[in-house]
Amino acid sequence: MPPNPSLSATELRRRARRIRLVLTDSDGVLTDTGVYYGESGEVMKRFSIRDGMGVERLRLEGIETAIITGELSGSVRTRALKLGMPHMYLGIKDKAAQLPAILAETGLSIKQVAFVGDDVNDLEIINLIRPSGLTAAPGDAMPVVLRRVHYRTHARAGYGAFREVAEWLLDLRRR
Repeated sequence: MPPNPSLSATELRRRARRIRLVLTDSDGVLTDTGVYYGESGEVMKRFSIRDGMGVERLRLEGIETAIITGELSGSVRTRALKLGMPHMYLGIKDKAAQLPAILAETGLSIKQVAFVGDDVNDLEIINLIRPSGLTAAPGDAMPVVLRRVHYRTHARAGYGAFREVAEWLLDLRRR
């Protein structure tokens, strides 16, 4: 889908060139929102290999990635470690309140951060990052989120949406 018309193409390119960290929600972005439970709790979640390549492609361009999620999920921890993500924030119910600590830990400013989210619990951090950074959502995100982000993917959550955001950022940086 086209970018949200709230920013000019020139401004989108300018912001993309500043990005040094792509912060993403997990469930509803990296997963298809499904989770399998057994008697002992969460058993597994499905992740896209294409999204993993998006993480790698961003890293090659000097852009780090991090997961921020309200869940305390072993599956998410394992995936983040597999992808070599230096930062992960699990069990974070208030993502906006965590943002200052993330900026302090990474040494970045808010204008160097992009965020990918999909649901109402992501709106506060989207609203913080949107004025100076970049924001995106999978094409099947909640409508209220789709109205707030700079970019909406064609891909659904867990089926290459993160990779599409990565390619969008890389393309903007090269223009």
